[in-house]
Amino acid sequence: MIYHYIYIGTLIILGIMLFACLIRAVKGPRIADRLVSVNMMGTMVIVMISILALMLDEGYLVDVSLVYAMISFLAVVVLSKVYIGIYEEKRYQAKDPDAGEEEGGMSDGSL
Repeated sequence: MIYHYIYIGTLIILGIMLFACLIRAVKGPRIADRLVSVNMMGTMVIVMISILALMLDEGYLVDVSLVYAMISFLAVVVLSKVYIGIYEEKRYQAKDPDAGEEEGGMSDGSL
């Protein structure tokens, strides 16, 4: 019976921390902060699902948390790849500002 209250308390604390990570993911000053907070949110959701599996004595929830862990990992890898591509593109444009004019014709969009 005491474990039930510990599980509930832990879920409440993790829910508050999950909300704080969501704020950091939306507001974060850098892209790295956003990526870390998204990764941390995924980890906390996995822990919350695992605690629910213990609390409800349901074994299938552990399988759900493992699948969620794989999806969360892939999401962070894809987001990292996208942001690295954006960073490389900005760095290339800053290094060579005339590169954008060669591809599209004239700068006003006409051919």
